[in-house]
Amino acid sequence: MAVTHLSESRAYPVAPADMFVQLLPLPLPDLFSRRYVAIPSIREVRDAPPTWDAVGQTRRIVLADGGTMLETLTLVDPPRAFGYTITELTGPLAPLALSIDGTWSVDPSGTGCRVTWSWVVHPKGRLGRVAMPVFGKLWHGYARQALADLERLVVV
Repeated sequence: MAVTHLSESRAYPVAPADMFVQLLPLPLPDLFSRRYVAIPSIREVRDAPPTWDAVGQTRRIVLADGGTMLETLTLVDPPRAFGYTITELTGPLAPLALSIDGTWSVDPSGTGCRVTWSWVVHPKGRLGRVAMPVFGKLWHGYARQALADLERLVVV
């Protein structure tokens, strides 16, 4: 089954190491506080460890529309990147995706850094495959919005 690759990036006037240490533990409801068209905001995170910094840790993400997903940290490579897998999707995203592999990377850029957020979506069945082009367009808007909010949260 074909996967869908999605990616957005933005430059910030922050040193890469400083960005990484702020980005990894950033509360998801702060970063994803607004819906984008049909993609909901994140309402809360449940069952999270005290710190979010070790491969294998999990937490349950609750979306504003009532959907949930399990996030598992799969990569922590300071100050360059961290990755995760999203599984156990419920709610409106459940018919579209079996799982999602996500990565946040932080690369030097000029006197600051470039942050890239990427998703590899494993579509679920025919509906997921058919819906991916539309979902991808919505995701890009959601990602651009989150990257703009990241500047507000990290750049002082």
